[in-house]
Amino acid sequence: MTIPAEAFLLDRSLEQTLQHQLRRQIVEGVLEGRFRAGEKLPSSRSLARHLGVARVTVTQVFAELVATDYLTSRDRAGLFISGRIETAQATAGTRPAPVPFDWSLHVEDRYARAQRRDRVSDWRRYRFPFVYGQADPQLVDLSAWRDCAVRSLGRREFAPMTGDLYGEDDPELVDYIARHILPRRGIRARAEDILLTLGAQNALWLVVEILLARGGACAIEDPCYPGLREILSHTGARIHPVPVDAHGLPPDAIPAGLKAVFTTASHHSPTGATMPVERRRALLRHALAQGCAIVEDDYEFEMSYSGSSLPALKAMDEAGAVIHIGSFSKSVFPGLRLGYIVAAPPVISEARALRSLMLRHPPGLLQRTLANFLSLGHYDAQMNRMRRAYAARREVMDTAIRDSGLQLAPGGGQGGSSFWLTLPAGIDAARLGHILRERDVLIEPGHPFFAEPAMGGTFYRLAYSSIPVERIPEGVARIAQAIRELL
Repeated sequence: MTIPAEAFLLDRSLEQTLQHQLRRQIVEGVLEGRFRAGEKLPSSRSLARHLGVARVTVTQVFAELVATDYLTSRDRAGLFISGRIETAQATAGTRPAPVPFDWSLHVEDRYARAQRRDRVSDWRRYRFPFVYGQADPQLVDLSAWRDCAVRSLGRREFAPMTGDLYGEDDPELVDYIARHILPRRGIRARAEDILLTLGAQNALWLVVEILLARGGACAIEDPCYPGLREILSHTGARIHPVPVDAHGLPPDAIPAGLKAVFTTASHHSPTGATMPVERRRALLRHALAQGCAIVEDDYEFEMSYSGSSLPALKAMDEAGAVIHIGSFSKSVFPGLRLGYIVAAPPVISEARALRSLMLRHPPGLLQRTLANFLSLGHYDAQMNRMRRAYAARREVMDTAIRDSGLQLAPGGGQGGSSFWLTLPAGIDAARLGHILRERDVLIEPGHPFFAEPAMGGTFYRLAYSSIPVERIPEGVARIAQAIRELL
């Protein structure tokens, strides 16, 4: 029996190559028992014609599957399913049905239950994705990144990776961060003050475990980055949400008796407010007087549109009370997942030991590729490109927001890659979000950012890092129209 060419379909909208899709369909057909041993494949010519691809695409897939024993070639007869691969159908009925293991007796579902459910993983299929934290692939210099990755695989650079680095980080990457990245934030640091992490989320987890795993109290901004609250909720810490104002976290509202204060001083998440210098000094004085640490998440410091950005809080920290967290996820690309902690040596030593229990260190090849990307000037070039693009998008979005009558929330700042907005009384942002999804528009309702979700019911965030500039006006107009319909 010959398998018909119509049994195979390719989807050109997927990210996988057509060759990858075809190979996967044949392999899955064999493993699931749909294609049986001895059945003949259609000829490469007829299958290529049916799929609308070059014949070489099909012949390469066939050759790979012959080499891996999924297919076998018979002289002048064609290609056949080999029968050398054990399939689900071949083993069905030969074994008694197992009794499913009851994982509910062992897994408490503590972490999965607490995860945010509002994130949209398939945001790319929406025409107007005003979602934060995603990148425009057109702004990433993929060719330069590829060259840096190839360079990292050279014999000299690759040699250190053939051994176990244990808890150590790439010295070239650490050195570049210390000599070039941190000075831009006004921070002076040595190698022993720096630890690489798998992004800011991993850095926050390490810091929380070190400071609060055994209990104690901490203060967080309200609203704040939801990921921080999720991490803290799994500790025994007492969490004190402190409402922010137009200048970020007010030091005089922070209660006494805390182990740590968490802040996004440069660009408050999610409002974008920037903490003034005098308030930063007051926060440092408060921390020293109370004997508590300050954890500074310095996300998106590169994106400031109200003049030059202020130095980091850590730059003003003469006593060493600030733990500074940075990340390359927004400035290079989100999937990179590399960040760093800058802190006093005792903190770094403990964080390194804790990190080693989990993952030893971030992948060495990834670290070296990033080190090359930074040191060869690609990072600065990309940052300049992103600043220009984001500035243009911000200007267009600002105009669209004002022209459409949308309302900016009080205290919204001029930093980052998003706007923080508020709705007329009686309109719920979550409901608005559901309506807009049906209209190909994604927004971020404000309730996940607040300690009391109901407090965020009328707030929402619009980001522009992943939406083409020419689509912004229409997307904002659709939001305004949906709001008018709800009034």
